[in-house]
Amino acid sequence: MQYALLIHEPHAESYPDGDSGQAWRDIIAAHTAFGQEMGAAGVIVGGAGLKNPDTATTVRVSASGRTVHDGPFAETREQLGGLYMIDVPDLDAAIEWAKKLPIAKTGSIEIRPMLPPPPQG
Repeated sequence: MQYALLIHEPHAESYPDGDSGQAWRDIIAAHTAFGQEMGAAGVIVGGAGLKNPDTATTVRVSASGRTVHDGPFAETREQLGGLYMIDVPDLDAAIEWAKKLPIAKTGSIEIRPMLPPPPQG
C-alpha cells in the first residue's frame, strides 16, 4: 500500500540561518541518510522538500471567478515542509518509517494512504 508521509515542521524554528547555514546542512544530511535507508529497504516511491511558505501562491476558484494570492493558504505555526511517498505492507509499517524521520522530534508527520492512479483510458 502506498502512503504519503507529510512533514509538518515548526515555522519559527525552520532554518533561522537560511539555506546556507549549519542547521540547513544538518537537516539535509539527515534526510539524505533517511532516503538512503528507505532506498536500501525498497520502500521509497518519491518525495521532495518544499521551499518556505512565503514562496507559495494560493489559487481559489469559485462561481464568481478565480483569485490568486501570494503566500500560503492560512497562517499557521507549522508549515508543510515536504513529503515522502512510500510503498509498505500496511499502516503499522508506515508508522515505523514516520518515527524515523529526522523532523519527527520537533515536528509532526501526517500519514495518509494514497489513492490509486486513475484508470488509463
